[in-house]
Amino acid sequence: MVRVEFQVNGERRAEEVEDRTLLVEFLRQKCGLTGTHVGCDTTQCGACTVNLNGTAVKSCTVLAAQVSGGEVTTVEGLASGDALHPVQEAFIQCHGLQCGFCTPGMVMAIEYFLRERPASLDDDTIHTALEGNICRCTGYVNIIEAVRHAAYRMYPDLPKHVPAKEAA
Repeated sequence: MVRVEFQVNGERRAEEVEDRTLLVEFLRQKCGLTGTHVGCDTTQCGACTVNLNGTAVKSCTVLAAQVSGGEVTTVEGLASGDALHPVQEAFIQCHGLQCGFCTPGMVMAIEYFLRERPASLDDDTIHTALEGNICRCTGYVNIIEAVRHAAYRMYPDLPKHVPAKEAA
């Protein structure tokens, strides 16, 4: 057993856990934060993505003990009271989800990408930002639109994306 202490969505958490406890298990079982999903357990799908010390990580491959002294933000921690984060709002407005299983991980990966402030919102840049997050339902069209929608809301000065077929 090991004692872990860190911030989860701004709240201090301290628990005794088995050494092998994964961060995703800690969040779901000890904190009751079930928005972080367990998909593949092999870092392939991205459903478990959270922000650890400001960086998007897959929580199925991080031990809870490794996080001691750090800060974790889950999809539940993005909202400010009743106000959704712009990425969460964009997923709703742009219909960027179907079954919703990948959504928390997608939202966290996109939030990180947009917080790093992209210089461009071309398809290649967005595809790169979404690498490692798999959606089995949507075909990504509306997810990509949600990325752009959130980006323009967060950074109104970003140059507007012109689809390749319109640019020619």
